[in-house]
Order: sequence, then C-alpha cells, then structure tokens
Amino acid sequence: MNHKLIVIAGPTASGKTAAAIKLAQHYKTAIISADSRQFYREMAIGTAKPNWLELAAAKHYFIDSHSVTEPFSVGDFEKQGLALLDELFQSHNIVILVGGSGLYIKALCEGFDDMPQADVTVREQLNTEFALKGIAALQDELKTADPAYYDEVDLQNPQRIIRALEVYRSTGKPFSSFRKSTINKRPFDTLKIGLDLPRAVLYDRINQRVDEMIKDGLVEEVKELIPYRSLNALNTVGYSEVFDYLDNKTDLNRAIELIKQNTRHFAKRQLTWFRKDKTIHWLQPDDIKPEIITGLLDQAQ
Repeated sequence: MNHKLIVIAGPTASGKTAAAIKLAQHYKTAIISADSRQFYREMAIGTAKPNWLELAAAKHYFIDSHSVTEPFSVGDFEKQGLALLDELFQSHNIVILVGGSGLYIKALCEGFDDMPQADVTVREQLNTEFALKGIAALQDELKTADPAYYDEVDLQNPQRIIRALEVYRSTGKPFSSFRKSTINKRPFDTLKIGLDLPRAVLYDRINQRVDEMIKDGLVEEVKELIPYRSLNALNTVGYSEVFDYLDNKTDLNRAIELIKQNTRHFAKRQLTWFRKDKTIHWLQPDDIKPEIITGLLDQAQ
C-alpha cells in the first residue's frame, strides 16, 4: 500500500481542526499543521490554535514549533515537512495535513516554486515605502502589477506583498508568472479534502470566533507582543487591528469589527486559492466521516 497524505483544507473557521482530529483518531495517526501562523509559540489566541484538549486528542506537529523571532519560510516548511513525513510514514500508512495556508500545502504536496533572486536594494526600498506609506500603497501597486496574485495573497501580510513586488520590480514580470507548471513527484499519494460551508454560515462562524478571541484575552496577548510588533509574523489579521487600538488609532469596538471584516476577506481569498485546485474533493464538515474518506482513498489508488 502506498503511503497516503490526507489534506484537510479550507478557509478559516470552517472546522478543519475537528475534522482532522476525527480522522487522525480513526486512522490512529498524526496531524501536521499547515497554518503559517500556528507555528509560532507566542501567538495563540489570535491564531485559533487547537486547545489543549484538541492537542491531547491527536499528536500534532508544527504547532508552537517556532518563535516569531525565528525566520521560517515556506521553503523551510517544505524541507522540514518532507523530512517529518518520511519519519512518520515509517510507522503510519496515513498522515493528516491540515490548514488554510494554500502556499504551504502546495509546497509540501507539489514542491515550492523556484523564484528569481531579487535585488537587495529593491527589498530595502519596498520596506522603506511600507514604513512611510503603509500597506495600502503596496496593495495598490500589486493589484496593478499582478492581479492574479493580488486575488490570492493575504493582503494584510506585508511580507508576502513585498516579496511579490520585489520580484516584479527586479524582473519586470509578475510574481505569479514564475509558478511552476510541473509538479514534483512525491513518494506518497495525496487526497485533498476541502471544507465547504454556505458563505453566510462561514461568516457567522468567523464573527463568533472573533468574539470568543476577545473574550479569551486577545488584547492582553497582543499587549505582550508589543516588543515584537515589527516582526513580519505579527503583521497579520487579528494582531494589526489590536495594535492600532493600543496606539489609540481606533476604539476597541471598531478594532473588533475590522478583525471580523478582514478575516472574512481573508477567508474569501483562501477559497479563491483552493477553488483553483481541481484535485480537491469538496465536502461539508458533517460529511467528514471515515467511511467516506476511506472510499475516496480507495478511488484514488
């Protein structure tokens, strides 16, 4: 039997953690997280990490595995993730990969794109522009230079936008044009499951989750991260808005509304990314049942 990697993908708040744990318990296997924010130990509430009960229900990897002070790229994730899979497949026929970061899932399943080296001075110039003008100016340039990537990227993540613009400014070609059309052959089979919810239901779940984050102490968590606020890991939804509140740029109610709004926009971009992958089987969260997944695994052989 070929080793199988079951991927549970989908937008934020769609129920990926519960689905992954259900399958991990059935197949007596481990879970690898492909959520680019849950790697970081210092970020818990705002990243909606699995709680201690969920972590105890199945073995998880790449949760709290790194510090926000450590550089950790998608290329690093690909290398470390493949090494981990090689180890896990020695004792498991099936492993679960779960997350909403499409680029990280793609890196592990297909290989990471070889992007051109950009001029260091271009990156420095973009960082200066970000500091002086804010992220909106970079978003506008990206929308014109590379509308395809603009529709997919987390627009609140300056690191991703700056990377795309430095490639564009250095080569004159859009970042998205360097995507590989070939897929690296992996020593395992992949079954991709996408969680599909009606938009109104998903947005309601997002709004409820944000309210729970505030109740659980998101503001206090962000306060403790003020010394690290310049790090790229913290330039993200849920943290940027609270930093603005702490800077007296907005009031708390407005910050909460912006977190909800920006998270909904982020979920929409996640879905745009995943919908382009025609190998994904879309299921409702209630349909994540071992007999259904086993049937799909059998079909994939």
